[in-house]
Amino acid sequence: MKTEIDALSQQIKEFDIRNKEELEGFRLFFLVKKGVLTKLIEQFSSLEKEEKKLYGRQINELKNEAENKFKEAADRLEELNTDEGSKLDYSLPVNQVNIGGIHPITLVINKIEEIFSQIGFTIAEGPEIEDDYHNFSALNFPPNHPARDMQDTFFVNKDFALRTHTSSVQVRVMEQEKPPIRVLCPGRVFRNEAVSARSNCFFHQIEGLYIDKNVSFLDLKQTLYYFVKSFFGKDLPIRFRASYFPFTEPSAEMDVFLGTETEEDYRLTKGTGWLEILGCGMVDPNVLKSVNIDPEEYSGFAFGLGVDRIAMLKYDIKDIRTMFENDVRFLSQFTSF
Repeated sequence: MKTEIDALSQQIKEFDIRNKEELEGFRLFFLVKKGVLTKLIEQFSSLEKEEKKLYGRQINELKNEAENKFKEAADRLEELNTDEGSKLDYSLPVNQVNIGGIHPITLVINKIEEIFSQIGFTIAEGPEIEDDYHNFSALNFPPNHPARDMQDTFFVNKDFALRTHTSSVQVRVMEQEKPPIRVLCPGRVFRNEAVSARSNCFFHQIEGLYIDKNVSFLDLKQTLYYFVKSFFGKDLPIRFRASYFPFTEPSAEMDVFLGTETEEDYRLTKGTGWLEILGCGMVDPNVLKSVNIDPEEYSGFAFGLGVDRIAMLKYDIKDIRTMFENDVRFLSQFTSF
């Protein structure tokens, strides 16, 4: 046994540990349960009493020798790594990292949802390809209404079209829920319109719906005043103009005043100084009947916000097309939001 102890002691001394891989190799060879030292201890247990007295201390010293070498090598390698790390020059310039940002349309949608959620509105979404019933018929569009014509609507086939408003989501909510209903419906919509600085063939809407007992036009106006004040943080001049929508009666459009001091504002407002940002009105009784809500018991209001135009107002964007051209110079302005 003395020969084996001396041989192992020599191996421990000569084992070269220069990196973590060699350190792990040393541990696996000498210190694990199936290593050579464990096997030596197993042999020791079968020796006679006198032999145990002779070799016991030598085996303990051999084990301590292996453990000490392992610890010293591990400490040395750890210190070496620390020293290498301390040699880094933190004054050198770093690689430029391009930070992404949230698109202005998304920023506006998030803010509007936050504002209306504070007064009890929930969020609902629906499909962008809609059937005729949810997009037109249930919203009181007569069969010969111009919006059904190819000049205004992108039809997929005779039964389905790209939705022209998110009012279709309101219909789906009213079909599934009973009043009181207070819901906000954000999404992308599509209309066959001429593309210009103030309009596009696709854009984003957030439509709101409130159905309950004794809801009046006054409730609608106060809700929209609250929104404008909360969103823009100031009292912008606002006006309501009488309008027409098949699914509301009476109906109105709401404008905010930009003025005509700059050429961009003059062009954006067509020389009037006013820019329309939403349509609204009291829900037509025929719409309530189509979803089995009693118009004698319940009333409600609806409104549709043009997200793109509100984003233009919020961030002083003069051309709606700029938001969809994927120009990094434009989008990088919103990386801090």
